[in-house]
Amino acid sequence: MNAPHDLPAFALSRAADASLTDQLSARFADRIQQRLLLPGARLPSVRECARRHGVSPTTVVAAYDQLLAQGLVEARRQRGFFVREPRGAGPVGRAPDDHAARLRPPPVDATALIRGMFAQDASLPAPGMGTLPAEWLDLPLLQAALRRAMTAEAARGYRASSLQYGDPAGDPGLREALSHRMADLGIGCSPGQIVTTMGATHGLDVVSRALLQPGDAVLVDEPGWSVEYARLTRLGVRLLPVPRGPQGPDLGVMANLLQAHKPRLYATVSVLHNPTGCSLPLAAAHQVLKLAEAHGLLIVEDDTYVHLAPAHAPRLAALDGLQRTIYISGFSKILAPNWRVGFIAAAPALAERFIDQKLLSILTTPALPEQAIAWCITQGQLRRHTERVLAQLDAARSRSQRLALEAGCRFVTPPAGLFGWIDVGVDTERLAQRMLDDGWLLAPGTLFHATPRPTTLMRINFATSQDARFWQALERTRDTL
Repeated sequence: MNAPHDLPAFALSRAADASLTDQLSARFADRIQQRLLLPGARLPSVRECARRHGVSPTTVVAAYDQLLAQGLVEARRQRGFFVREPRGAGPVGRAPDDHAARLRPPPVDATALIRGMFAQDASLPAPGMGTLPAEWLDLPLLQAALRRAMTAEAARGYRASSLQYGDPAGDPGLREALSHRMADLGIGCSPGQIVTTMGATHGLDVVSRALLQPGDAVLVDEPGWSVEYARLTRLGVRLLPVPRGPQGPDLGVMANLLQAHKPRLYATVSVLHNPTGCSLPLAAAHQVLKLAEAHGLLIVEDDTYVHLAPAHAPRLAALDGLQRTIYISGFSKILAPNWRVGFIAAAPALAERFIDQKLLSILTTPALPEQAIAWCITQGQLRRHTERVLAQLDAARSRSQRLALEAGCRFVTPPAGLFGWIDVGVDTERLAQRMLDDGWLLAPGTLFHATPRPTTLMRINFATSQDARFWQALERTRDTL
């Protein structure tokens, strides 16, 4: 029996009705059904498969995810994808009756987008990514910050915090620096009210696990971030979507949901909302806080894009004084995606609960990166780096906006921050599947709905949408749909 690497490359056609993703998935499925690939056989690595078949790594990731969804393969951590034992659905070697259904791609979901981010073809920009381009980031700054932190730790000898578990709440120096930084945003907060985390996403998870039980209801913005929808759903939480527009959440819908379902939390991005780029107007912010007070609602304010936004933008945590608001932020969007340092700021009693939850999940957070970021803040290095990034982002936004309009797209909300929310005129899930074949990673609008549905909207990253080739490819693909 041939090993997967010994089998000839599949004949894939860019002119076929089915996308390259669908074709590749179907060819592997056929070989598994025909017992040409036996249970336990390892599929080629993503990059090897892409090289052999002349497709992008994102196409291979999407194809393997289809096989995973069909139960034909399983993913093993750090090892790759392997053929599964048959589930007993029919005689060995017999293909499913509904072959067309097997060719139909599953929806692009949060997990597929994240997998695509990790397997992105470095030769092309990724308009669907949620991060800044690597060339905008300051590696020498990160190196200098780590050297400073390591030098300070070495001077402490065996008392160095990096040789111990450290403070459960996080590095004291960083929490002190964050307290001053929060004051610049109008948020009064002592270091004792701050708990560090492994990034903002981890902060959201700590808060959710500390405060929610399966079956609890949570208000969420719609559109909103698909990872947050997926994360809350896996915790057994009921999502209550609140329509979100340029003027903020639909307050009428919010009031009705509060009355009918008694939700525990409202998870929102007040400033530079993902995906619309809108910020909450001051009047709407006051109304949200009034509703929260009247219904005993806690608000989780995710300020992930704080470094890309004006300091004077209305923040619920500033207006509320952290009474009903839990503030979460981090540094991966401005320093580097892999610098997973975030924090939670909350009322003292809640901060203690979050420390307990953090201890139960990861015990503590690494001292060195926290100390390095504290140095970046206190020495003004983070501020100067942010100013450089903002200048680049302003130019990128202007260019991407022009290219989008020239390609016949329409901005649904005013362009601001890192993301643009655009209407391309065709089903963006189908568009995303097709453009994956050419290595373009998109973020279709269906990702940003709590209940996926077809839409002509999609999110673009202004920093990674400046390449005219992308817009030309979009126009060509759109004309075929």
